[in-house]
Amino acid sequence: MLLVVDAGNTNIVFAVHDGLSWRGIWRISTDTQRTSDEYAVWLLTLLTHQGLSPAQITQTVIGTVVPAALYNLRRLSRDWFGTEPLIAALRLDWGIEILMDQPSEVGVDRLLNGLAAHRLYGGPLIIIDFGTATTFDVVDDKGGYNGGAIAPGVNLSIEALHQAAARLPRIAIGRPQSVIGRGTVAAMRSGVFWGYIGLVEGLVARIKTEFGAPMKVIATGGLAPLLAEGTDIIERIDPELTLEGLRILAGRNPHPLLTNDKSKAIEGD
Repeated sequence: MLLVVDAGNTNIVFAVHDGLSWRGIWRISTDTQRTSDEYAVWLLTLLTHQGLSPAQITQTVIGTVVPAALYNLRRLSRDWFGTEPLIAALRLDWGIEILMDQPSEVGVDRLLNGLAAHRLYGGPLIIIDFGTATTFDVVDDKGGYNGGAIAPGVNLSIEALHQAAARLPRIAIGRPQSVIGRGTVAAMRSGVFWGYIGLVEGLVARIKTEFGAPMKVIATGGLAPLLAEGTDIIERIDPELTLEGLRILAGRNPHPLLTNDKSKAIEGD
């Protein structure tokens, strides 16, 4: 079985795929100080609850936009599952063309979303990922990654609003009943929710005009279901899109062999 690890700025997602389907998907908050043993205590408990054992894990793939988290995730793979992890990096065979001025600047999470979305839904398409940042990624009909746009994430904007304005409270995102808020909290909720809907609809419209062809719109990320309620431009929500990208990438590339050379644990990709 394949252990997939998607390390983002807010959460790290662990998932197990048996070759046919996902057997389990679990999330833990991102903490670069968390050790491999701490990960193991948590993850092995969840595997056992799902009827799985560490011995069933034969391959591991890791995608991360948090370099500081990589060391302990590698140690987890080696020490607890006896596998040398495949690290998602540009040097691998992606099977897609990266049409960027500086390909090295692109986060692997965006490439993974593009890879999976094109494999699953064809193209051309726009992938919106509602994560720590809200990203818009453009993939053409051949699967080529064309770039996109990056905006502050919803929760990041809420926190910035609270921190910068002394009299504005911290609020939770939710769909307000009306656009006109008759109180400070109601007004903030309206501005955040409908403001993001306007941002999404505006950027998608401009991307489609600039691209010059009909495009599918796929959304992923924890807030995708909520924000999709406010607009009809999102055609499909796929919460496992990045995990699917890692699974596809792992299938395209040979997995490295486990080595006893401990210096390998601190190498970057």
